[in-house]
Amino acid sequence: MSALEIIAKHKLVAIVRLDDLSIAAELLDALVAGGIRAVEFTLTNPQATEVIAALRARVGADIAIGAGSVINAEQARAVAAAGAQFVVSPITKREILDECAALSLPAMPGAFTPSEIQQAWEWGAAVVKVFPANHLGRRYIKDVLAPLPHLRLMPTGGVSLDNLREYIEMGAFAVGLGSSLINNQAVAKRDWAALRDEARAYVQRLG
Repeated sequence: MSALEIIAKHKLVAIVRLDDLSIAAELLDALVAGGIRAVEFTLTNPQATEVIAALRARVGADIAIGAGSVINAEQARAVAAAGAQFVVSPITKREILDECAALSLPAMPGAFTPSEIQQAWEWGAAVVKVFPANHLGRRYIKDVLAPLPHLRLMPTGGVSLDNLREYIEMGAFAVGLGSSLINNQAVAKRDWAALRDEARAYVQRLG
C-alpha cells in the first residue's frame, strides 16, 4: 500500500515532536506494537531527517513514515531523499506543494479557513491538515465538507481519545495525534509499554 492508502485505512497519524530523538527507534516500535501505522517526525528537531532515513530501513512496507513541520522546498527534497513517504506542513506554501508533486510525494499542508483549505487542494494537496483544530471544533469538519465534499481533511491539534471518533464521524479523512498520544512523561521514563497501550487505546477506539 502507498502511504496515502495506509493513512486512509488506519485514520491515525502519530506526530513525534521531541527534543531528543535518540529514542526514536524504541518509540516507533512501541507505536507500531500498539497498532499505529503512520508516524510523522517533525523537522523542529534538526536530527529528524537522518532519523527518518534510519527508521525507514527498520520497518516494513505496511508502515508509513513521514516528515512534519516542513516549511520550504529544500526541506521537502531533503526528507524525500531520506525516504519520507509523506510531507506535512503547518502552512500552505506553493513551493512545497510543487516540489512534492515533482517528487511524487503526498503533501499535507496546513490550512484554517475554507478558502485556505480549498486553495491548498487546488495547488495539489493530497490531504489538507486542518490546524489548529482545537480552535475550530469537531463540527467544523462537517461544515466545511458540506459544500466541499471532495476534500480530504486531517484535523490536527487537540484531537484526543475523547473526541477522536467524533472527528472521524464528522468526515475527517484522518487525524493527527501529538501530545495526546505521545505522552512526554512516558517518553521521559522510557515507559514503552505505557506508550504501546496508549496507542492501542486509540486504535481500538476506532474499532
